[in-house]
Amino acid sequence: MISKSHNSAARHGFQTDDPGLRPIAAKVEAGERLSFDDGVALYQSGDILAVGWMANAVRERMHGDIAYFNVNRHINPTNVCVASCRLCAFGRKKGDAGTYTMALEEAWETAGSGLSEAVTEFHIVGGLHPDLPFEYFEDLVRGLKIRFPKVHIKAFTMVEVAFLAKRGKMTIEETLVRMKAAGVDSLPGGGAEIFADRVRHIICDHKIDGGEWLETARTAHRIGLKSNATMLYGHVENDEDRVDHMLRLREVQDETGGFQTFIPLAFHPDNTALAHIPRTTGMMDLKQIAVGRLLLDNFPHIKSYWQMVSPELAQISLRFGADDIDGTVIEEKIYHDAGATTPQGMQRSDLVRLITEAGRVPFERDTLYRAVTRSEDTFTVAV
Repeated sequence: MISKSHNSAARHGFQTDDPGLRPIAAKVEAGERLSFDDGVALYQSGDILAVGWMANAVRERMHGDIAYFNVNRHINPTNVCVASCRLCAFGRKKGDAGTYTMALEEAWETAGSGLSEAVTEFHIVGGLHPDLPFEYFEDLVRGLKIRFPKVHIKAFTMVEVAFLAKRGKMTIEETLVRMKAAGVDSLPGGGAEIFADRVRHIICDHKIDGGEWLETARTAHRIGLKSNATMLYGHVENDEDRVDHMLRLREVQDETGGFQTFIPLAFHPDNTALAHIPRTTGMMDLKQIAVGRLLLDNFPHIKSYWQMVSPELAQISLRFGADDIDGTVIEEKIYHDAGATTPQGMQRSDLVRLITEAGRVPFERDTLYRAVTRSEDTFTVAV
């Protein structure tokens, strides 16, 4: 696989026998933006070590040896959902067995239960419930802010925002302004899936389309709410669909600068309508992290979500372009309903060990990537 090359990148350590990667490596070394065709070439190359070398070079140029993590908790208020997405094992129709909707007091109690150390973030996503009024979500967030004033609330995907706006007969901006006033500090990146219409019609035809997802993100950024962005891969999409997805994110980021982190999500097919699709391989997972880092030159961070790819692969990905492995999570439901076999949460000490053993320097962050300092059972965020 490895052979000598005489370009400038080779003199700095890059070697490959894939001629299609050499001009890309020259661009990476020069800090030039990669094209659509470059992205496809990266996916189609069999030299994962060369692709990883380039992604790691960019990652270290941006972050050195630092690897980020946080102490967070997931809260999923309801699994009742009007959508019928073929990719989902979490949502249930109203009245079906296994449905649940948390009372507000239950959600607030869940937020503070089962923790040995103070969390810095609540990550809140759920189903598209046909009956819950918008005020339920405002009261949920307000109640959390009263009880946990120091905790950052990262709540409601672009899909949920658009659904609540439609049900409440409000514009997207009006909805986001009210959420922000209630205490939402930023938005998660879920629901993006794959933006290509062909794919979206197969896997999530009941959700907003890719253009609406991106426009909702633009609006959130415009009113001062940062967000993440995801991409679900390993189902019916192809290389071109993935590249198109990331370049559309890159375009919005050029406009707004509001995306903090790109999070590739490996599709888990178990218990979904797409259960016949095989799970992603380690090669695919590492390549996706690396290509994300190389294409998304204007995204500050690339996250390897350990819940999706396993703690072990998340470790390795810290040498393939990732600079963040997410957090303690605590009781993740959505991907475990789809067959994830990883733990539903981790201790802070486990994350520190994963990062340290990968040869990186652990950096505990808050949601906005500010340094967190701990003392006994509380924390301080650098401002």
